[in-house]
Amino acid sequence: MTSAAAGRGTDDIPRDGPQIALAGRSNVGKSSLINALCRRTIARTSAAPGKTRLANVYRVTVEGGSGPGRWGVYLIDLPGYGYARGGAESAAELKAVADAYFADRGSGLGARGSGRERSGRRTSERSSVNSTRPERRHAALLLIDARHPDLDADAAAANWLTSLGVEYHVVATKIDKLSRRERTGNLKRLEETYGTAVLPVSAASGEGLDHLWTTIATLARNP
Repeated sequence: MTSAAAGRGTDDIPRDGPQIALAGRSNVGKSSLINALCRRTIARTSAAPGKTRLANVYRVTVEGGSGPGRWGVYLIDLPGYGYARGGAESAAELKAVADAYFADRGSGLGARGSGRERSGRRTSERSSVNSTRPERRHAALLLIDARHPDLDADAAAANWLTSLGVEYHVVATKIDKLSRRERTGNLKRLEETYGTAVLPVSAASGEGLDHLWTTIATLARNP
């Protein structure tokens, strides 16, 4: 895997391929999940919430697996919501970045459900290249900490995505932190709250990553 400089704001986000936006509360584990998916440390992680200040862009190329051979996708790491160092002004600034990303690209119509692709060797890079090629419609992954299934901030984010016409998949992160009983109960509550199947994943143990790649592949190949 290779990496380069991250995009700045939303003006530098490429428009030449399918995009999957990652949205979630600050410190939900977006950067850790990107690193786990790519099997390489390309996204900086921190225990301090509110670290991501811009929309970081990662170009991921997958080689092998079933399906039509090599394919690629942009993973867009949006600023986390729910916390911002610097108070209300900083929080508004971070929200503006996420709003601008979706407003700039129209409604996202990623298909729900899962395909049967399994990813093979992957390469990735962070990109800041502008493109004049036609825009591609996007989809989103809404990351929710599996330990906290009932937070108002997550429900508000889901409503926000819905209001923008963005179809999203709910991903329950840090599933390895739960006991079996907690896991069963929290996943059930998430499914009831959001009215959809939930993908449980762990960046630490690798659980659920293949299933998540299947979902990403389906979205990328059916823009």
